[in-house]
Amino acid sequence: MRPAGIIGVLLIVFGAIVLVLRGVSYVKDRDKVDLGIAQIETEERGFIPPIVGGIALVAGIALVFAGRRGGAAV
Repeated sequence: MRPAGIIGVLLIVFGAIVLVLRGVSYVKDRDKVDLGIAQIETEERGFIPPIVGGIALVAGIALVFAGRRGGAAV
């Protein structure tokens, strides 16, 4: 399978997961400071909306078809 097809399949899987879960939230640790007796941590929260999953799904399908089309011409 061509690289475009592999990326397309990965986008399809990602898009389907995001759509099934109706969005995905995540937490990203930003800064950690250890002052000896105290420890300070900050975190950033984010959300991947379902529309991003839909876009990834459509783009993945397009890449899979583009990968097949390029393979048939060779």
